[in-house]
Amino acid sequence: MTKVKWKTLFFSLLAINILVILFFLILVNLPAKDKELKPKVSHEEDIQFQIHTNREDLTRLINQYLDKEGLTGSMHYEVYLTDEVELYGTMPFFNREVEMKLTFEPIAQKNGDLILKQKSIAVGRMNLPVSYVMNLINERYNMPEWVSISPNDEAIYVSLQDMELKSDIRVKAKDFNLKKDDISFLLTIPSSFQ
Repeated sequence: MTKVKWKTLFFSLLAINILVILFFLILVNLPAKDKELKPKVSHEEDIQFQIHTNREDLTRLINQYLDKEGLTGSMHYEVYLTDEVELYGTMPFFNREVEMKLTFEPIAQKNGDLILKQKSIAVGRMNLPVSYVMNLINERYNMPEWVSISPNDEAIYVSLQDMELKSDIRVKAKDFNLKKDDISFLLTIPSSFQ
């Protein structure tokens, strides 16, 4: 009788274990409640990303952009970001190429554009008027349409909002403090992009 009781209890326990395992397997495989797992995204508003960068990476990006877009043209120039914006290039002067260096202080505008205010200029060893050199740059160098040079104000206006990017993505300068290496942009992707 003990053998029969032992076998009965063993098979009962085995059956209970199998039922519990089946119960958990069924629960795991059942779909979740009717709640939607995906958060609702408003398609009415544009999507914005804030991008932080440093001087070195932005310098590389600017010069790659200039080379890729062919904006340096026949006259080569490069931009470097240190504690200020530095533009190095050459300019023709009496059938000779003369090296030049212009430095600017960048000022981020509330609308997201940048003004590059002229700080210093060096053209070889000559002292030329800033307005003359900036006018020459404006005439000789290929600048994007969204960059305008104002020789009389001794400034360059960089209209980032007018810069044409793929998929109508827009860029605005948020912070542009080169001395602290604090550079951030607001990237806006239109809702129609989705």
